[in-house]
Amino acid sequence: MSADLGRDRIARARVVHLMARRIVISPEEFPVADPEGLDFREALNEKQYEAATWGAGPVLVVAGAGTGKTRTLIHRVAWLVGHGVAPEQLVLLTFTRRASQQMLTRASTLLDGRCSRVRGGTFHAFCLMLLKQYAAKLGYPNGFTVLDAQDAADVVDLLRGPVAARFKDRRFPKKRTIASIFSSIRNTGQSLDSVLESAYPHFLEFLEPLNGLFEQYVQYKKEQGLMDYDDLLILTLKLFQQDPGVLREVASACRYVLVDEYQDTNRAQALLVKALSSVHGNVMVVGDDAQSIYRFRGADMGNILRFPEEYAGASVIKLEHNYRSTQAILDLANEVLTQAKHRFDKRLYTERGKGDLPGIVPAPDDRFESRFVSQMILALREQGEPLNRMAVLFRSGHNSYDLEVELNKRGIPFVKYGGLKLAEAAHIKDVIAYLKVLENPRDVVAWNRILQLLDGIGPKTAGRIIEWVQGAEAPRYTTDGSPFSAAYVASLSRLFDVLGRLRQHESPLDEQLESILAYYAPILRETYTEDYPKRETDLEHLTGVASRFADRASLLDSLALDPIELSAVDVEKEEKDEPPLVLSTIHSAKGLEFKSVFVIQSLDGVLPSSYSVGDAEAMDEELRLLYVAITRAEDQLFLSYPMVQFRRYEGQYFTKPSRFLEGLPDTILEPCTLVEAPRDAVPDDGSSRLQDGLPGPSRTLEAPNQPSHDASDSLDDLPF
Repeated sequence: MSADLGRDRIARARVVHLMARRIVISPEEFPVADPEGLDFREALNEKQYEAATWGAGPVLVVAGAGTGKTRTLIHRVAWLVGHGVAPEQLVLLTFTRRASQQMLTRASTLLDGRCSRVRGGTFHAFCLMLLKQYAAKLGYPNGFTVLDAQDAADVVDLLRGPVAARFKDRRFPKKRTIASIFSSIRNTGQSLDSVLESAYPHFLEFLEPLNGLFEQYVQYKKEQGLMDYDDLLILTLKLFQQDPGVLREVASACRYVLVDEYQDTNRAQALLVKALSSVHGNVMVVGDDAQSIYRFRGADMGNILRFPEEYAGASVIKLEHNYRSTQAILDLANEVLTQAKHRFDKRLYTERGKGDLPGIVPAPDDRFESRFVSQMILALREQGEPLNRMAVLFRSGHNSYDLEVELNKRGIPFVKYGGLKLAEAAHIKDVIAYLKVLENPRDVVAWNRILQLLDGIGPKTAGRIIEWVQGAEAPRYTTDGSPFSAAYVASLSRLFDVLGRLRQHESPLDEQLESILAYYAPILRETYTEDYPKRETDLEHLTGVASRFADRASLLDSLALDPIELSAVDVEKEEKDEPPLVLSTIHSAKGLEFKSVFVIQSLDGVLPSSYSVGDAEAMDEELRLLYVAITRAEDQLFLSYPMVQFRRYEGQYFTKPSRFLEGLPDTILEPCTLVEAPRDAVPDDGSSRLQDGLPGPSRTLEAPNQPSHDASDSLDDLPF
């Protein structure tokens, strides 16, 4: 085990010890009445009211799906501010900047403008703010650069080469895998050998070189003034451990700490919550253990399960009144959740009425499943349901490929979530790299990227140029005295001219971007010959986003912490017809709701994933993933699966529905049968027909009649 890994865990242990020295605080007395002009009793149900008007001390709010946790948090903020708590003494921690901004905006509308002064944001943004103030105490410059996940992997790659060269006869892990291993170590607090043994056993033979590489990675970042996502959390904990005075100063200013989506926190984030609430002891965490689905990112559901034991005298409030779904959908969700091994006991209920039973729909094959979903979507649309109030959910992005073909064939517009972020697109990262070099001339990763955009410059030459540029006391922005050939000097001169001018004369951010884009335009056209016009549109969008920021540093921090949420493909689309149907992975659909939901590929081996079988914790998370999918639906829910699939080396094989759905009574999950509609029975508008009251226990759904099939379309000889 490396010294740095050991120090990380020791630092965490000391922070835990510091947090354990709790001060006994008398509960604060608030007036019983609501803040002036507000009627909380009218706006909230009994349990929401109890949470929003809680006095002091630690409290866990277990908020089931659709039970109004956001409304509860908003009223909690308004209650505290309305009763005289200085908004600057409230900290609202969320997982996206947008969530925090929306909550504080709504709280301001509810009460007054004071709520906008509440310190809200993501864990990483809050830690970044502290580290910008105290970086010197950790040996970092205040102008350090924050690396996103791809940049961090690039740093690993710079260091990986010499190590991997020693193992030419064996498969040494790639940069992204190594970066994920390092992130797991820091987020979970596990040792390197534990992480390798549990998730990467095939790389255990490289334990020693990976340990050494981790030490190099930590040292290199510090020397170059770089921090990755995990550093923002870990180094803040280290700061608190090294300087208890800073911890007291920061925690004293956090009179009330509110945390959203607590089930998604990792161990480091849980320790930060303890640290921030260590002086006053007032912490409210809100979350739903049943919606903890981000274990692959390091989330630890144990944080929410352990909260009542870890915080002395903690109270638990359960929100179970659902305002989203019909009772039939909630009955299925409740029944599925009873299979979970670790959970808080709760039963969601609603006053919306029973509604239609969710349907389980076995289709003969993938194509038939896609036809069924497409036809039902058209039928619902003809009945007046907008496309964007319907969603098709799936376990993994590739599960929807066949359906996408069918939707395109029928002219049904759709948008797919779970893809590439705009800020992750190569051309956007190019432009941002220029800004990073201006902000932090020691940022080797950014230098490496922009230099390799020049003709003839590869990794080795880029490395030599970087050494020469950074070899002087101040970064060089001239080629005078350079040891490089005339071919390199010409292109370097143009680059240095732009960077030097912008460094020497600090201009507004929009003018900086304008200069960079003018320089980058010919590079863009040459590098991305086939689709550069579309990429130019993305760059225009980046310019619009940048206009909202006061300076270069704030833009770079924002892009690193909370990437632009529109995907590159979305930016190019104009709404010419109607808002599109939503296709989404279940992970990306969390927090959303739709009138009608189709969960496709609901079969064993997909949901749950075959990779999870044999791992009890992973299987529990797969169950929660299904629960999240079910609880996105308001009125209609269909879970479908193909009964026959094809594997390249095995041919056709029969499938089974998800084991989480097998054995459920017909009174909770209604079996449906797909039948081919007679040609003369197809309505003129192309919609499908839903027949109720037919013989047998199941509904019969008529699939659309298709043009005559040739022999290749028979079930025994499908053209997979």
